Parts: sequence; C-alpha cells; structure tokens
Amino acid sequence: MPERMKAINDYIVVDLKKTGPKKVSGLILTESNDDSNRYQKVTVISAGNLVVGIETGDVVYCDRTAGHGISWKDKLYYVIKMRDVVLVE
Repeated sequence: MPERMKAINDYIVVDLKKTGPKKVSGLILTESNDDSNRYQKVTVISAGNLVVGIETGDVVYCDRTAGHGISWKDKLYYVIKMRDVVLVE
C-alpha cells in the first residue's frame, strides 16, 4: 500500500484488477472488446472518512466511466466517489 496516500470525504482511491481474457460461445473477449459489462472490478487502496461500508483492501465493482486517474510513485490509481460503487465482494 502506498505510504501517506489517503482519500478524504466520500472519495475512494482504487487500483484496477487485471482480468484475463474470457471465452463466450467460443469467442475470446478481452477487456477492450467486452462492451456487455458496464462495471469493473477494483481493489480499494484508501477510503475517505465519509465512506461507509467500504474498507481498505476490499474488492468492489464500480462504473467503468467513473473517476479519474492519479499517478502516485510511478503507478496509476483511480479516484472514484462512494456513489460509483455498486457491489462489495
């Protein structure tokens, strides 16, 4: 976990979980051509003080179009809002 990076308010810092290609009816779908799934799986790096029910290390699903990228120590993370999370594993 990154040192000193902490989300505030209702923001959540997440790291994308890479998933391998999957087969559907004999076709191989990668993340780039899987338009049927609106949500993506991410790992929570830091949750702000107003975030309820989500903790650091949780795996959650959020809208693909939610949030913005932020670079920290040569790694790209994403910042989303609590309302963008639809499911906690």
